[in-house]
Amino acid sequence: MKLATIRLADRTTAVRLDGEDLVDLGVSDVGALLAQPDWRELAESADGERYAAADADFATLVPNPSKVVCVGLNYKTHIQEMGRDLPEYPTLFCKFADTLIGAGDEIQRPAETEEFDWEVELAVVIGAPARRASGADAEAAIAGFTVLNDITCRDWQFRTREWLQGKNWDATTPVGPYLVTPDELPGGVRPALAVSCTVDGQVMQQDNTSDLLFDPVHLVEYCSTMIRLNPGDLIATGTPGGVGHARKPPVYLQAGQSVITEIDGLGRLENVVVADGGSV
Repeated sequence: MKLATIRLADRTTAVRLDGEDLVDLGVSDVGALLAQPDWRELAESADGERYAAADADFATLVPNPSKVVCVGLNYKTHIQEMGRDLPEYPTLFCKFADTLIGAGDEIQRPAETEEFDWEVELAVVIGAPARRASGADAEAAIAGFTVLNDITCRDWQFRTREWLQGKNWDATTPVGPYLVTPDELPGGVRPALAVSCTVDGQVMQQDNTSDLLFDPVHLVEYCSTMIRLNPGDLIATGTPGGVGHARKPPVYLQAGQSVITEIDGLGRLENVVVADGGSV
């Protein structure tokens, strides 16, 4: 099953992909759907208004997750290019909901950075409350997976040993277009999927999620040991090698460039970078 949140003229709504159509599920977004214990049955049985998938305006998948947990240094290739040792434990940081945008939205490049970088990532979407979950309980907490581009201001990220300030810029993190349930993916809750990132037609990143050091189930176990995971929460599992910061010389995103981040079976994010120097 593939689920999404789309924008209509007067609202957003959660939808299910059915062939070339999107079926209205009668709730405002995927996060609101997942908050209902019987969300699977509701999504499968809904038969609301239909919209053409080709014409959809995708909002960010879950507009207001209670938390977005991100994992750094989780692909061997990326760890090596950044000159670090393989970690014993997951390297965690968080994003705020204000960073999240839709699958086709513009990425706002802050005037304050000179080092604006891309990071294609597999994201876990939580579908049931989880606290100190392990084994089958951790697997059952995974509603599915989506695509996330963890856009990063490297010069701000490395101002200190903590990464949060490089990762939390307004309207910089596209997520979507679909939540895809594990039953549709090779490997299920530990999917083996090709990932890629292309900038202006040039392939920058290419790998497979089977190369993750800490797989999605392990990350649910680890994170839920510390903090309750709620339906709609996201875990971004880390990025493979090929980021701009590690290239010689480094390469960074500029206004006007097109960024496509794609994961087989999940879909693609297609975003244009635009200059953002203003205030709300």
